[in-house]
Amino acid sequence: MSLRELVVLGTASQVPTRSRNHNGYFLSWDGEGILFDPGEGTQRQMVHAGVAASDITRICITHFHGDHCLGLPGVIQRISLDNSPHDVQAYFPAGGEEYFDRLRNAAPFHDRAIITKNPVEADGTIAQTPKFRIEAHRLDHGMQTYGYRLVEHDSRRMLPDRLRERGIAGPDIATLQRAGELKGVRLEDVSEPRRGRRFAFVMDTRLCDGVGRLADGADVLVIESTYLAEDEGPAVAHGHLTAGQAARVAAECGVGTLVLTHFSQRYDDPSRFRREAEAVFDGEVVVAEDLTRVKIRG
Repeated sequence: MSLRELVVLGTASQVPTRSRNHNGYFLSWDGEGILFDPGEGTQRQMVHAGVAASDITRICITHFHGDHCLGLPGVIQRISLDNSPHDVQAYFPAGGEEYFDRLRNAAPFHDRAIITKNPVEADGTIAQTPKFRIEAHRLDHGMQTYGYRLVEHDSRRMLPDRLRERGIAGPDIATLQRAGELKGVRLEDVSEPRRGRRFAFVMDTRLCDGVGRLADGADVLVIESTYLAEDEGPAVAHGHLTAGQAARVAAECGVGTLVLTHFSQRYDDPSRFRREAEAVFDGEVVVAEDLTRVKIRG
């Protein structure tokens, strides 16, 4: 698996189909493995995708409708069975903590998993590491729901030609990066700013401010597109988006790659989602299938 890659484990909304499993998304990012919304059947999909339970370092649940969380018991029991060597941080809406606890202990097992609960109570940063932060923003669905956003810290890109011109090479490069200056050469003389990569995950919601905050400048936006525009009425009524709405969000927020998912079983032609999105958004559009892999470039 590449250092930064999204593995789509399932793409169905509410009801799985012959070709689509319930939700499930695994993001591999520089040694971290973040599992989003593990729906029913996620553990088996992980086997098909080559994702080990021990790869999981964080679990993010947007809300506690079954298609977004019923795979959690099996995943946690597999983490325990495989004796994962690290603890796992779990994030979920604070209002659903009782559901998390029920799922965590849904059946008896020899529990060796170390799962640290992080109930999300408000918008903002919920995790910080030396390389990135994770944010949560409230969405508009029928129950308390949060979307998630991973933001890599900004850095500087070293410029080989300028380094050679100033005689900086080998271990001196790392020294310059740490100290900011070496032998009269400043870091800004031999490098340029590099904006950190951004990944956004938006599930069940109507259009709201939180969708825009999550999607803003995302290099990859994974977003539900349960309905097509012809069914915008039911979409609004049930707290969901259409493919066209998701694409407009991507266009307005400067998204790089748009990944559409969470499709209603009423549609049997995925190309319709692509056509509707591409009519609005001129970036890369991925109409996700189960086991789709999306590399995060840069």
